[in-house]
Amino acid sequence: MPLKNREANDAIAYPGSQPVAHLLSIPSRSAIRRAPLDTARTVLVPLELGDGGELWEAVESSRWHLERWLPWVPFNNAPEASVRYAEACVSDWDGGRAVRFAIRDKQSRELLGVVGLDSCVHLHRSCELGYWLKREATGRGLMTEAARACVDFAFARMAVHRIRCAAATDNSASLRVIARLGFRFEGIARQAELVGSRWLDHAIFARLSSDE
Repeated sequence: MPLKNREANDAIAYPGSQPVAHLLSIPSRSAIRRAPLDTARTVLVPLELGDGGELWEAVESSRWHLERWLPWVPFNNAPEASVRYAEACVSDWDGGRAVRFAIRDKQSRELLGVVGLDSCVHLHRSCELGYWLKREATGRGLMTEAARACVDFAFARMAVHRIRCAAATDNSASLRVIARLGFRFEGIARQAELVGSRWLDHAIFARLSSDE
């Protein structure tokens, strides 16, 4: 049975071994489209094939704001790159590898950014939280609002046990989001990413389903 979109109480049996519980449960994109994640000011819906154009506009309008911290931004250098990213998001969700949401304004449905759970490891019930907002949507608490909904979804709907999150040690805005979400500091990864010409040290955080 493939490691994707399996129920949390399913188990995998290998020859000569005891059954191993397969505990990540990823709802289908169609199920979330029917019942999106709502917050006070945003709606979170799965990224879809048709979102490429809006993704490109959001990145292009905030390129300087985003490329200081995100190594992929220079490679998103044409609308076709955003289309390929949208295609990858669909494939990754359906394959059980990642769950990525478009953050949309609740009233206008404008695409404001992305929040998601990457590097889903089914055996360990773990994933990594990632997010970004276009520049004009920042400074209003929207990222905290959307990321909290995503984290709650991971624990309540996917049976995730551990969520990891990292941010550059000088990215104060992202560090504030992580702190508001209740993540615990675990250490510093030195020169974890090369972004432009800068090596960025990362502060590493995690939250467990059992954390208070």
